[in-house]
Amino acid sequence: MKYHTRIIKKILFIIMTVLVFVIILFPPFILLLTSIKTEVEALSYPPKWIFTPTIRNFIEIFKTAPFHRFILNSIIVASMNTLISLGLGSLAAYSLARYKFRGSENIAFWILSVRMMPPVAGIIPIYIIMKHLQLLDTVWALIIIYLTFNLPFVVWMMKGFFEDLPKEIEECALIDGCTDFRVFRKIALPLVAPGLAATAILIFIFSWNEFLFALILTGSKSATLPVGIMTFIKETGISWGYMTAGGILALIPVIIFTVIVQKNLVKGLTLGALK
Repeated sequence: MKYHTRIIKKILFIIMTVLVFVIILFPPFILLLTSIKTEVEALSYPPKWIFTPTIRNFIEIFKTAPFHRFILNSIIVASMNTLISLGLGSLAAYSLARYKFRGSENIAFWILSVRMMPPVAGIIPIYIIMKHLQLLDTVWALIIIYLTFNLPFVVWMMKGFFEDLPKEIEECALIDGCTDFRVFRKIALPLVAPGLAATAILIFIFSWNEFLFALILTGSKSATLPVGIMTFIKETGISWGYMTAGGILALIPVIIFTVIVQKNLVKGLTLGALK
């Protein structure tokens, strides 16, 4: 009886797993199918499931818009923001995790409160500030603004990872003559590498996909991929083939980055669950 119960539970678990994967993968699958259809096939009703694939949409988007510039701007903004956020955020997180002083918990909460502000609430003053700094339509405007939202996230993520590290390891290094910064760089940082990987992928995805600030603060020179894809929405209608082809191209760098760090990603997301 127990054997049959285990078999039933295993079958139900497999069915639920397959169902969840189907639900998750269905939108990207439809996106891919539409990107390799002609405009007529993409708009046909009922939808055509059997057709001759074409890569015309992928070729045409580079002819009708400066798509290579959109991709380059997104790569610059996302990679620079990820590196700077991890560098500054890790230092702040380590300080808050290891050095307790009066008001340290209040500072940590204040940093988190920045993340709580709705982005749309600050878009007008941010636009005015960037205009006075002459940073409108530059990638630096996006890098600076994304830092204000990503740094609190990095600090709180990495603070938890650093707090889970045994202090005895660092104390032994200090006794041996290491400076505080060398302990951070040589001991603490390598030990939380899985946490860094998990945080990096989340920061990269946010910076890559962000649309509101990229739409308001950029123009023809520094528009990112989400804004560039929106240019296929015109008065005459929506070019679904071009939009879906752009969406597939936008997925590729994130998938590549995730594959590169996937070994540490799962470790980072579960780091600290068990000691």
